[in-house]
Amino acid sequence: MRRAFAETLSELTRQDPRVLLMSGDLGFMALEPFSEAHPGRFFNAGVAEQNMAGMATGLAEAGYIPFIYSIVTFAVLRPFEFLRNGPIAHRLPVRIVSVGGGLEYGHNGISHYGLEDIGVLRTQPGITIICPCDPAQARTAIRETWNLPGPIYYRLGKDDRAVMPGLEGKFALGQAATLRGGNDILLLALGPAAHEALEAAALLAGNGVSAKVLAVSSFECANHITAELARFRYVVTVEAHYTTGGLGSWVSELVAENGIPCKVTRCGVRTLPDGTSGSQAFLHERHGLSASKLAGTAIAALNGA
Repeated sequence: MRRAFAETLSELTRQDPRVLLMSGDLGFMALEPFSEAHPGRFFNAGVAEQNMAGMATGLAEAGYIPFIYSIVTFAVLRPFEFLRNGPIAHRLPVRIVSVGGGLEYGHNGISHYGLEDIGVLRTQPGITIICPCDPAQARTAIRETWNLPGPIYYRLGKDDRAVMPGLEGKFALGQAATLRGGNDILLLALGPAAHEALEAAALLAGNGVSAKVLAVSSFECANHITAELARFRYVVTVEAHYTTGGLGSWVSELVAENGIPCKVTRCGVRTLPDGTSGSQAFLHERHGLSASKLAGTAIAALNGA
């Protein structure tokens, strides 16, 4: 999604002189569509993400719309206090853009895993969190939301080629996207994790289980999700994130607060990574996020296990 982001932001920059892009000394071979077209509005802040967040806060206060870009852990965790006390506290239009959510940087180890970013930012009122499923939806999401008031967090995947079947780039801030219809169980998947959820639904269909799949691309669709939860007795959430604080926690909160009689099973990373590294696919299998593991979890939920 990185190239989709850079190209879309370059288009927006031609429309609005307030748009700026800042990088924490990365994004090479990805941000060039922006930096080459708008060299005067691209700033490499160096390996100093806290400073970058502070600079972005000042620029936003001065009337600009700065986008700050880095890997998930460096975009959110390292400068969190600066984000909290800056654009969040002062309701400024800083756009935090991260890449490599979940286990995408599999071989780099735990320092590069983005497993708690959403849980951390969800504690802060007033920030909009957006997690596109594929590059086409990332383009639409950025075009639809870049000029919203207040801070925004865009959690982008590394994959620039993936296409989410049935999505066709559609994005609406207050809606989750239906990728597959079903009646027996609801699979709610966050961002790119919807790929595995959709494959799991196909495996379930082969076992006589009808699973509905919803792709959740923002946390601004509580009313839509609540209505969907009320239609199912069994719900499985799928996210490349710790099970604490992310999509599964949010859905459980909606169920509890609205008194919805359904069982929620959360699929995500439950244990601290132990130092074993590998590809994203390997780590998804290890943490129960592969399509086959998700299908097995859904069947166990239906069987009351």
